Amino acid sequence: MKSRFAPDRGLSRRMLVTSFLLGLLYVAFVAALIALTKSAVLAVVIAGGALFVQYFFSDKIALYAMGGRIVTPEEAPQLHGAIDRLCALADMPKPRIAIADVDLPNAFATGRNPKNAVVCVTTGIMRRLDADELEGVLSHELSHVAHRDVAVMTIASFLGVLAGLITRFGLYSGLGGRRDQNTAIVVLTIVAVSAVVYALSFLLTRALSRYRELAADRAGAMLTGRPSALASALTKISGDIARIPSRDLRQAEAFNAFFFAPAISGKGVSLSSLFSTHPPLETRLDRLGVLSRELGEQAG
Repeated sequence: MKSRFAPDRGLSRRMLVTSFLLGLLYVAFVAALIALTKSAVLAVVIAGGALFVQYFFSDKIALYAMGGRIVTPEEAPQLHGAIDRLCALADMPKPRIAIADVDLPNAFATGRNPKNAVVCVTTGIMRRLDADELEGVLSHELSHVAHRDVAVMTIASFLGVLAGLITRFGLYSGLGGRRDQNTAIVVLTIVAVSAVVYALSFLLTRALSRYRELAADRAGAMLTGRPSALASALTKISGDIARIPSRDLRQAEAFNAFFFAPAISGKGVSLSSLFSTHPPLETRLDRLGVLSRELGEQAG
């Protein structure tokens, strides 16, 4: 069933192309895994098992890592009420709702499809935003669920993580013990292939992540009809994140691609736009400003 969130053909095309390219990388990666294990069956079991766990348990893994817990309407009536209104407006299934008791002001959506989705907000963001601003953030996260880009990002991030683990394992196994020349060549080849797969998947997932954030900003703001509320939330959160201790931000950086706003610790985390999980704040605010004028003109 389609929701009333504005469709984004650009996002759909990018998800398709990214999935295709990651599929090619996955084939190369499995080939390297076969060479490492010397067993096609074992390689497929390892890769398939890891993907299965990542895909079907991504919501539980994310909530556990962030310390989030599912809350009932009795425990968080205002949060549930806002989600209920937005889901009715968007004509989509209501996701489970979770709260993470951390001061970092942020939110994220996870889950393999709209029926198994979770929207998690932190106590930090609930304390800092007013009702309209929080509704704008929740609408942004629900658009991720409706567009199904959460599942694509989950699978995309899996390949990079697995390739990185194989790279480290190959290096450690290659350095330990006595190795003949042929074994050393095989290990170095596997490490090289895994490193390339990791680098390419890293760039592909970040390119998709930046576009999907702009798409969610637009779709979420169009659903509520208040782009200014989302822009205000972005401004508040980005300013407050800069005051969060670097230690706390580093612990959350692994979730940057899924967060509403990136957790940035220290200087020089993003060397260039190629390595960023989110578009610049100025770009997001400019786009929302244009959308606000467009909606104002339509109302007039």
